[in-house]
Amino acid sequence: MIGWMFTTWLRIKNGYPLDGAWGQAVYPQKNDEMVERIKLISQENAQLRAELSSVKDRLANVERIVTDSSHALDREIEALRVSKN
Repeated sequence: MIGWMFTTWLRIKNGYPLDGAWGQAVYPQKNDEMVERIKLISQENAQLRAELSSVKDRLANVERIVTDSSHALDREIEALRVSKN
């Protein structure tokens, strides 16, 4: 009995599926709700990764502006003003 409890605990701890007395999946259960939830989480994950990529790009630009010498930044701003006119 203790051996069965120990092996069951190890299987749960390491993420292995558990089978019932008739071979049906007890843990983790897969049903339509869980599959839909996984899809939604995957979509949210993709959106968050895209947003993180955008934030990284913006941060790189801010770091470039902050670390550039003021003379180079002034020249770039003047060049943009001249090109608009």
